[in-house]
Amino acid sequence: MSRNALLIEPIQAEFGDVMRSLVHGPVLVPERAVTPSLEKWSNKIHCMDAIELMGKLPEESIGVVVTSPPYNLKNSTGNGMKDGRGGKWANAALINGYEDHDDTMPHDKYVEWQRNCLTAMMRVLRNDGAIFYNHKWRVQDGLLQDRHDIVSGFPVRQIIIWKRKGGINFNAGYFLPTYEVIYLIAKPDFKLAPKANAQGDVWEIPQARDNSHPAPFPIEIAQRCIAASPSGVVLDPFMGSGTSAVAAEILNREWIGAEISKKYCEMAQRRLLEQAKNKLV
Repeated sequence: MSRNALLIEPIQAEFGDVMRSLVHGPVLVPERAVTPSLEKWSNKIHCMDAIELMGKLPEESIGVVVTSPPYNLKNSTGNGMKDGRGGKWANAALINGYEDHDDTMPHDKYVEWQRNCLTAMMRVLRNDGAIFYNHKWRVQDGLLQDRHDIVSGFPVRQIIIWKRKGGINFNAGYFLPTYEVIYLIAKPDFKLAPKANAQGDVWEIPQARDNSHPAPFPIEIAQRCIAASPSGVVLDPFMGSGTSAVAAEILNREWIGAEISKKYCEMAQRRLLEQAKNKLV
């Protein structure tokens, strides 16, 4: 080493902060590759029915599905969500249903719909892909409704517990629910991304805040699911306010979304524009 050489101390800072200090400007992320067969669909929210969109996508073209469908909560044996009187749901936005879906389908029709959705997801999923399907178990007529009637026959590999905060339980028949489930439905060749298997199967993440959608999905959930999948296009057939798309943008992943509500599509577009601005800061 030259006697005039300087010893440089390691920099204790995030990579992006270091680059900004060196170039005095935003860090340019490498341009994301677009799958040729999906070019007309990629990185867009399509204001249309979920099954209709998936029917247009090529077979085995999607790397991972991350989604949380409507739970059909207003079709309930309880009080508030069922008839709108309030009860324990008096302050819940879902008391009025979704913008273009009232969330009160007959149970057998709801199960049929969701199974058709999962079948469509499996058709577009690559053989090394997986579905992260968030749903809620609940008690109906005094018995646990665990959604087995929806996922039965699909290759459920694992159930992840999303531990969140509970509300107030007015029913003395059971304990206060404080979790939801995420079914990991995997094709045969699916493997987690490197080191993702070090995570446990109980994820303690608070509910989403500062989101006017009636049932917002926490971005941390979407980010974990996407980051745990090694590669491929991200699909969310129930995009809602755009959380999965924003998470994919943060992780620089190609994505496709479907959302039937024009209002929620516009909400998602605003969030994506905000995320794009934040990338330039």
